[in-house]
Amino acid sequence: MTTPQLTAEIFRQLSLIAEDESKLQRALKALKRITAPKPDPTLMTREEFVARVKEAEKGPRRSFSSAKELDNYIRSL
Repeated sequence: MTTPQLTAEIFRQLSLIAEDESKLQRALKALKRITAPKPDPTLMTREEFVARVKEAEKGPRRSFSSAKELDNYIRSL
């Protein structure tokens, strides 16, 4: 279905339940759940970031003499 078709179908379905307040409340609750912003799992505080960097520093270190060598390493993972 195209966006206009989906929009028309949503409004058609809403018109069917327009007289039933409990169904409208359920529809509103579902729409709010669908449209609620999702938390970004990549966001972190400065303290969390520093802690992750310090933890990473404990691991093995690698150095690369060229970008090609780095690229080859990353592609081999």
